[in-house]
Amino acid sequence: QVQLVETGGGSVQAGGSLRLSCAASGGTFTRNVVGWFRQAPGKEREFVAAVWRIGNPWYGDSVKGRFTISRDNTKNTVNLQMSSLKQDGTAVYFCAAGNNLLERTPGSYDLWGRGTQVTVST
Repeated sequence: QVQLVETGGGSVQAGGSLRLSCAASGGTFTRNVVGWFRQAPGKEREFVAAVWRIGNPWYGDSVKGRFTISRDNTKNTVNLQMSSLKQDGTAVYFCAAGNNLLERTPGSYDLWGRGTQVTVST
């Protein structure tokens, strides 16, 4: 049974960088879209980025120009390179997969990882 596992979270100073990875455990990515969301305590999940099998990636307005999502099909992973991190980057970051065209909506994804914590200090 395929599962998504996020790695790479940790603590970083504001302005620094982190690279998150989402790996398909027990199988490969068969769904059409893989996305990243983040959720801070007491807040709803926020769309971060998504990448389809074909086409340009999508980014949330708050991270556009600073984050980069990419696929590594040879390793069955999807990565999220985060640069110029700000305090609002402190959250649990989730990897998700689905087949819905509304890639910015959490409900469009039916497979979720457990999340990895990112803490940005000032």
